[in-house]
This record gives sequence, C-alpha cells and structure tokens, in this order.
Amino acid sequence: MTGAAPARKTMEKSGGKKTVAKNGGKKTAAKNKGKKTTAKTGDGLYSKKITAALEKQKISPGDRVRVEKAKETFEGILIPKPEASGDPEDVVVKLDSGYNVGIRFDAAVKISRLGKGAELGKFPSLSFKQKAGLPEVALIATGGTIAARLDYQTGGVTWLMEPSNLFALAPELSQIARFKVQKPFLIASENMCGKHWMKMAEAVGKEINSGVDGVMVTHGTDFLHFSSAALSFMLGKIPVPVAFTYAQRSSDRGSCDSPMNLVCAAHFAAKADAAEVVLVGHAESSDSYCFALRGTKVRKMHTSRRDAFRPINDSPLAKVWPDGRIELADGVRKRSKGRVSVDAVFEEKTALVKYHPGADPGLIDFFVDKKFRGIVVEAGALGHIATEDSEHNWLPSLKRAIEEGVVVCFAPQTLYGRLHPFVYDEARKVHALGVVYCEDMLPETAFVKLGFLLGHDLDNKQVRKKMTENLAGEINPRLTENQFLL
Repeated sequence: MTGAAPARKTMEKSGGKKTVAKNGGKKTAAKNKGKKTTAKTGDGLYSKKITAALEKQKISPGDRVRVEKAKETFEGILIPKPEASGDPEDVVVKLDSGYNVGIRFDAAVKISRLGKGAELGKFPSLSFKQKAGLPEVALIATGGTIAARLDYQTGGVTWLMEPSNLFALAPELSQIARFKVQKPFLIASENMCGKHWMKMAEAVGKEINSGVDGVMVTHGTDFLHFSSAALSFMLGKIPVPVAFTYAQRSSDRGSCDSPMNLVCAAHFAAKADAAEVVLVGHAESSDSYCFALRGTKVRKMHTSRRDAFRPINDSPLAKVWPDGRIELADGVRKRSKGRVSVDAVFEEKTALVKYHPGADPGLIDFFVDKKFRGIVVEAGALGHIATEDSEHNWLPSLKRAIEEGVVVCFAPQTLYGRLHPFVYDEARKVHALGVVYCEDMLPETAFVKLGFLLGHDLDNKQVRKKMTENLAGEINPRLTENQFLL
C-alpha cells in the first residue's frame, strides 16, 4: 500500500503496435496469441481476469467496494487503472483517507459492491450565502494544483476546477470573508509569461481600487515566485494585502494542503494589518500554521514538500494560524486608505542564464544576436564567471553585449548571500565592463525586475541604477544569521 499510487510500481512502454509492461524486472507481453491481455473497465484498463470479475459483480469505477485479501480488508471507491502507470493485475481503490491502494488480484481476493460511491471526474462545487459584516476579499483564480484534480484516465493531475470548487475544499471560508471571484485564466504556472503577470496585476489593481479589504490569488507552485515578484513591482505601494496561495498536493489526495493554505490566505487578506504582496502557505510539513513571505524574497525550494516555499535572505513577514491568529513581524508596511496605480509592463526580450563551469560564452552572443535587451546571469560565488584567456572566457561576449546596448546583471547562483565585485580580481574585470551586481537579489526576482524596468521609457543608465535600488523589498541591506536556511 502506498500514499498516492498503487502498491506495485509498473512502467509501460509503447512502441508501434507492441506493448510490453515491466514489473519487478520481469517482462510480461501485452499480447497473447495476437490478443491484448488488457480490457477496458469503465474508463480504466484492467486485465481481462479483473474485468470479468468486476462485470460479474456489476461493479464499475466510481462504485464503493470492499476488497478482502488474506487478513486485510479495504473499503473505498474503485478507480480506473491509469493508462500510463500501474499494473493491470492490481485493483486500485481510493480509501476514505484520500490515499490510493493497489491490491494484487488473484484467486484469494474477494471483491464486493457496497453501493454507488462517486461520479469520477466530477469535483464538488459549493456556493454559499455571503455573510453580512465580514470583510470583502477578491479571489482571483489562475490555475495550478490548487485548482486541479486527478484525471483517472491518465493518472496525471489536470487543471479543470472552477473557482467555486475551492470553496468545497474549505467551507469555513464562508465565515472569514465575503468573496468576489474571478478567473482571468486557468493555466499551469510554467505556461505563464509577462503578459499573464500584467493581466494579473491589472485584475488585482482593479479589485483594490473597487474597495476590497484584501486580495487572494490562487496559483501554481512551480513558478509562483516569478509572479509574486512581478506583482510586487507592478503594483508598487498597495493599501491592502495581496496574498498568493497554492497547493503542492492535488485535492483528491489525503495529504492535500489546499484547505489550510486557502484558510490562512483568506485570514491574511481579510484582516492582516499589512499592505504587502506575499505568498501564504505551509510553514511546516504538518498542518500547524502558515508563513506569509515577501513576494520578492521567496522561492520554491523543494519539488513536493508542503512547506516548499522558504524566505531567501529574509525572514517571514507573518505567521498565520487556521483559527485566524496572525503574528506580524516588525517593519511590515501597514494598511492604509487609497488607490493603487498599476504599472503593468514587461519586456519579453529579457533572459535568465545560468553560468556553469565550461559554459560557452556563445550563450551571451545568442541573446545579443536575437536582439534581447536584458540578460541576468546566475554567477558563481561573489559574482564570478570564467575570465581567463581561453575558449570559455566570457569577458569578450559580455563586453560586446554591453556595447550593443544590452543591460547585463549578475545575481547569486548560491541564492543566499550577497554579491561583491571587489573581493577577487576576476569580478573586478567583470564589473569594469558595466555589469550590474544585484546585491542579494534572487536571480528570478532580478530577471523579473529587469524585464519590468526595460518595459519603461528609460535609458540603460537609468535601468542599471534602478536595478541597485530597493523598489519592493527585493534587496536586504543587512543579512542576519537567522535568515539562512530558515
């Protein structure tokens, strides 16, 4: 039994007409005398043996079943076997805990139908009567795992949910605020670019200027910190909180983190005495409390942990508990009256390049030839790249880029710490060319900031100057020990 997948790991490869499934190092031909050994049961693929047993009991995917094997009994919803994973000889049951279990089907297995369980692929939706007297919060849904569910046919997560489905995940939202809901788009964050950030900024600004008490933005996790940085620059000084939130686990899973993240983000947006763009999500793996992290000083630091987002060269702006308690840090900008002037611009011809040992300086030439206007380089240590007289020397290409009007900036590949161009001779040579050293700024934040500045009618001298100015808390002038690996 496993957390979110069948107990037996099965890999299937398809090439042409022949299909071979691997299981435990042994190959099982998917053809038997010219006939496939798998057949459809509802929407999923199970072996003929399982299909016959299910049909005999008049069981279909979505039915509630009891599976008995030896001394173990499992009850839950029968789900299809995904097309691209799982073993066709395993019966897959979603337990009441939300986790899936795969049970090897053989003569010792007894399966019985308990009744109709669920309409697979349909996620519950909840609308509720707005409670008078509560703060008003704008909820802007943009997609991601928090607005997703499992596609039982493919076994993957797909973005299909409507904003109203979010309320079904956390009905207690109705006791926190009155909500205005909109969805400018519903896509995965890896499909976003500058035009989406601008559209988000315009939507958030419109809601703030309509008089709401705060804004929530639901978003995919992978590139969320790009969006939070973008809105930090595009919105500037805001009078109310803007809280991004997310989910690392889809809503069909027992470890789903959506409910607590939604609740804590709603509390922060509705009543926190703060006027910052933040990211609100799990502070720990357990469902204890959330952090509110500054939009320009946060990064996803783990592929799957629920507390994947951590502050970088910064401390949390707040702790938020599901019961509504909020503990603000010192120095948080406070709520105020007024409007926001949205400055939604971004220059798409901005690049982010990671330097590595032996990296071809032609990488820089490529972007120059493509008429890019700005390049951020993730440089090593205090801001280093190869400068020796060799085929890997980046100085000539950097010099050419700057001479042809490209703004070149360096940000720390280490993420933590600050760049310094005057400690080593190699960095002095780079700095002398006119490369901007971006202090302790995250590379992703530096990329977004550079694209934002290049979107304005500024000359390169002004852009380079503003890259070293603190516009949205992206530069921390004093780093402390407790801001490392928090």
